[in-house]
Amino acid sequence: MTTSMSRRTLLVTGGTAAAVLATGALPGLAAAAPVRPGGADVVLAWNRELLAIVRTAGLQPATVHPTRSFALLHAAIHDAVVATAGAGRPALFRVDVPGRAAPEAAAAQAAHDVLATLYPTRADALASLLASQLAGVTPPAARDAGVRAGRLVARVLLGRRANDGSAATPPVPAPGTAPGQYRPTPPAFAPAVFTHWAAVTPFVLGHAGRFRPGPYPALGSARYANALNEVAAAGRDTSATRTADETVQARFWAAPIWNYWNEIAQSVVGGSHSGLLVAARVFARLNLSFADAVIAFYDAKYHYRIWRPVTAIRLAGDDGNPATGAIPDWSSLATTPADPAYPGAHSVISQAGALVLREEFGPRRPLEVGSEVLPGVVRRFPTFQAAADEAGRSRIVAGVHTRLDHEAGRRLGHDVAAFVTAYAGRVR
Repeated sequence: MTTSMSRRTLLVTGGTAAAVLATGALPGLAAAAPVRPGGADVVLAWNRELLAIVRTAGLQPATVHPTRSFALLHAAIHDAVVATAGAGRPALFRVDVPGRAAPEAAAAQAAHDVLATLYPTRADALASLLASQLAGVTPPAARDAGVRAGRLVARVLLGRRANDGSAATPPVPAPGTAPGQYRPTPPAFAPAVFTHWAAVTPFVLGHAGRFRPGPYPALGSARYANALNEVAAAGRDTSATRTADETVQARFWAAPIWNYWNEIAQSVVGGSHSGLLVAARVFARLNLSFADAVIAFYDAKYHYRIWRPVTAIRLAGDDGNPATGAIPDWSSLATTPADPAYPGAHSVISQAGALVLREEFGPRRPLEVGSEVLPGVVRRFPTFQAAADEAGRSRIVAGVHTRLDHEAGRRLGHDVAAFVTAYAGRVR
């Protein structure tokens, strides 16, 4: 629901940073690079900062999904920009800002306050980034007002999400025993992760199961047999049918998929010389879609609890399907994630990312995509959809998903992103 905060409420905010700004000087930052007025620099810098944080071991809480942090960061930036720019529709809520306030300062302060709350051990680095950005914003009075606006937006947003269920202790479900039921997978046989995430309050969707995929096909069906036999052949660690390029694909896309799409968005937004409002909107829509898509796919995963290919192939003799055959020593090319198979996370997130970026930048946009798993390797695509399709299919040749998971994931990602881009900021 769109919420209006009064001008008086905004005016009572304050603090050390605002007091410093009131003097018109930021000590020790004379050489800082200025923020490009009206440009996307602020958004891109904070997105890079969060990517660095989630890639650093030990900084991201193990039971809090990183997409929540990206959604909080970019919703705060976007709604701070909207509040101070006098244009656009807020993603989650509206605040009223009196007089002239610098959107760049509001965005930077909102971003800082969100990340400083989520990652307190990074306080010094975050403060340094904030100060370097504020040093380039003038005049001081507008900068000061922008700081207050950004602080208010961050405080309201964090308050709204304080009890969203993300801090719950994940329950440990009993392993499945019947054919088709999920159970921990080799080599570690680790307990299932994010078992609580379906109960997290979505940012926009309203409820996690709004677009839940339909039931998984019967184990005795031809669809199931075809899908399982495909991954048994192409996804095996010693596969003789997987091509060399498919092996590269499987390894290239193996990192957290939301990181790739935030990198893709950085490249496209930066390359298109987007203004601040456009950049804030793109990243907010992208990451609100990702956050709600993760809640939605965990809802489906733990609703259906479908076994992973490594389990299904090794135990195919028990599935009642004469068209499948057990391979007791079968292993996948990639390590299987510790959660149920259906739907595929890469397919969900990639389809959501492709839809958001396509709506903003058009259907045909050549891309160069890098990988944090294969440094120096670049893959090229003619469209966002082509990149999304390869990312989703890569999990089949990696041996961790079937085509059934991929197809259900594509539909779920599309539906979530379409809903978020249409309804973010409206009364629901």
